[in-house]
Amino acid sequence: MSHTIGLLSQQALIGGEWVDTAQTLQVDAPATGEPLTRIARCQAEEVDAAVQAARKAFAGELGEWARWSARQRGEWLLRFADVIESQHEQLAALECADTGKPMTQAKGDIAACARYFRFYGGAADKLHGETIPFETDFAVMTLREPYGVCAQIIPWNYPAQIFGRCVAAALAAGNTVVLKPAEDACLSVMRLAALAVNHGLPEGALNVVPGLGVEAGAALASHPWIDHLSFTGSPETGTRVAQFAAQHHVPITLELGGKSPQLVFADADLDAALPAVVRGIVQNAGQTCSAGSRLLVQREIADTVVTALAQRFAELRCDAGEADADCGPLINERQKLKLEARLAAAEADGIQVAGQGQLAPSAPAGGHFVLPRLLTNIPEGHDVLREELFGPVLVVQVFDDEAQALALANATDFGLCAGVWTRDGGRQLRLAKGIRSGQVFINNYGAAGGVELPFGGVGRSGHGREKGFEGLRSYTRIKTVAIKH
Repeated sequence: MSHTIGLLSQQALIGGEWVDTAQTLQVDAPATGEPLTRIARCQAEEVDAAVQAARKAFAGELGEWARWSARQRGEWLLRFADVIESQHEQLAALECADTGKPMTQAKGDIAACARYFRFYGGAADKLHGETIPFETDFAVMTLREPYGVCAQIIPWNYPAQIFGRCVAAALAAGNTVVLKPAEDACLSVMRLAALAVNHGLPEGALNVVPGLGVEAGAALASHPWIDHLSFTGSPETGTRVAQFAAQHHVPITLELGGKSPQLVFADADLDAALPAVVRGIVQNAGQTCSAGSRLLVQREIADTVVTALAQRFAELRCDAGEADADCGPLINERQKLKLEARLAAAEADGIQVAGQGQLAPSAPAGGHFVLPRLLTNIPEGHDVLREELFGPVLVVQVFDDEAQALALANATDFGLCAGVWTRDGGRQLRLAKGIRSGQVFINNYGAAGGVELPFGGVGRSGHGREKGFEGLRSYTRIKTVAIKH
C-alpha cells in the first residue's frame, strides 16, 4: 500500500500538466491516526490558473475539448469507465486507506464511479432540447447548452463516487471542470485524474486543485470566471460557498446534510427492514449525508424492534478498512472528538444506549473509532433528534399512528431521504407524498445507490439534483430560438 500511495503525485492538475505547489499537506490514515501521504496545498494562484485553463479548453483557445461532439465525449466517457474497472483493485485500496471505510464498501464505491461514467457516456448524445408550438409563422426550439467552466467542491466521505457523479455529468454535457477535492481524503480522485489525462482527455477539460477549503475552496467558489458551482458538504460550509457564488450570480447545486428517518409500521416485514435499518446507519461509519439516522417505529412493535436491533448492534465490529469489518473509523480526530462530546452530553441528559457495537481486538490503537450506538428514551425536541451527528448513531422515536409518524418524519430542518416500511399500499403513497424530502424509499432504503436516480434535498439538505438525467440536465442551460418565416 505504501508503495502504491508513494506513486501518487503531490501536485495539482492544471491544463493537462502536473504542477508543483509551494506547500503540501499531510494526510493521516483514519484507521491509525498516523501519516499516510502528502498532497498539494493549492492557493488562489493555482486556482486561477486552473480556471483559466478550463476556460481556454471550453472556448476552444489552444484546446480541443470545445471541438469534441457529444458522440465523441460519450465515447471517451465509456472508454474511461473501462479504465476505471481495469484499475478497480488499486483504486479501492486507495479509497479504503484514505477514508477508512471497509474494503467491501470501497470496492462498491469504485464500481459506482465506473457506472457513472458509463451512464453519462451513454447519455451524452441523448441530451436535447424541444420544439415548441407557437404562432404559425414561427419555428421555435430550445437548445441545451453547457454552462462553461464548472467548479466542483467535493467531500471526503465518498470521493470516488462523487468524482464520478459530478465530473462525468459535467463533461458529458460539454463543460470543463475545476475540481477541488477534500484535503482529508482525495487519493482516489488524484489517481482518477491521472488516469483521465493518460487516456486522452484533452488538456484543460479536467483540472484538480487539492488544498484547504478556506484557501483553495474559497478561491474557487468566489472566482469570477466560473459559470456553475456544485458543492457537497455541511450546511454551514454550503452557506458560505453559496454566498461566494452569489457575488458573481453563479448558479449552484448544493447537496448538504441530512437527518433522514426510517418509518417502521406494525405491518412491516421486519426480516427485510431490520438489516436495512442497521446498514443505513453503519455504512461508512454513519458519515453519509443520506444515512438513515432516525428510526420511527410504531408503538405496538417498538419493544420487539428495539430488542432485535440491540442484538444486531451488539454483533457489529469496528476495525480498520482492510479488515473489512462492519464499521470503520471516523475520518479524523476532530470528527471523533466532536461526536464523543455530543454522545457524552446525550448520556448526561438521560438518553439510554440500548445497543452498542464492539471494537475488534485487531483494531489499531490510534484509529478514530466510535462504536455504533442505538439510543432510546430521548426527550422530545432534543438535538440528537434534529441535528446531524455524522457518525454510526441511530436514534429511536415511537409513534402511534400514521399522522404522528408523518409529523415526526418532518420534524427537522433537513429533507434528504426517508424510508417507509409497510405493506399498506395506500399508506405507502400517502407518506411518499407527505414526507418532506428529496427521496422516499418504500420497503427499501437507498435503492442500492442507483446512479440513474435523481438525488438531492430540500431545506437544510440543499437544492438542485445530481445523478440520473436530472443531474445531466443540471449542467446545462436552456436557450430559446424563435425563427420567423
